[in-house]
Amino acid sequence: MRIVIGSDHGGFAAKAFIKKTIQALGHEAVDFGCHSTEAVDYPDVAQLVAEAVVRREFDKGVLIDGFGGAVCMAANKVVGCRAVAAYDSVSARMAAQHDDANVLCIGGKSHGELIHAEILMVFFSTPFEGGRHEGRLSKVHAIERKYSR
Repeated sequence: MRIVIGSDHGGFAAKAFIKKTIQALGHEAVDFGCHSTEAVDYPDVAQLVAEAVVRREFDKGVLIDGFGGAVCMAANKVVGCRAVAAYDSVSARMAAQHDDANVLCIGGKSHGELIHAEILMVFFSTPFEGGRHEGRLSKVHAIERKYSR
């Protein structure tokens, strides 16, 4: 898979490990920034990553901030983005299997490398189950259409 990654300054320290882990799992990782600990606004990076995934330039995206929630909130403003903040292997599995999440959001300050590696491995190895979940995602898309006019 081609994976786009991005972080704000709160996720910068974890991003190098996350990028290496994605590559070790056999995927291509393209870094959209940020490139230092200098303060950046998380919505800017989240928008870049979400738009690239929605345009299908990449198969999936990974966003990293301090706790995973802020980038998730911003990314989900892009119509077609299904960003989910995962805090453990269970939430990573459910995000992929039930929600067909296309952007994984991780907390760079809230977890260490072992948990990050497990979350990434589970997220990228779990296929979307489809079935009953497709109807629920159709309802999510209907909400998007209602408010994107």
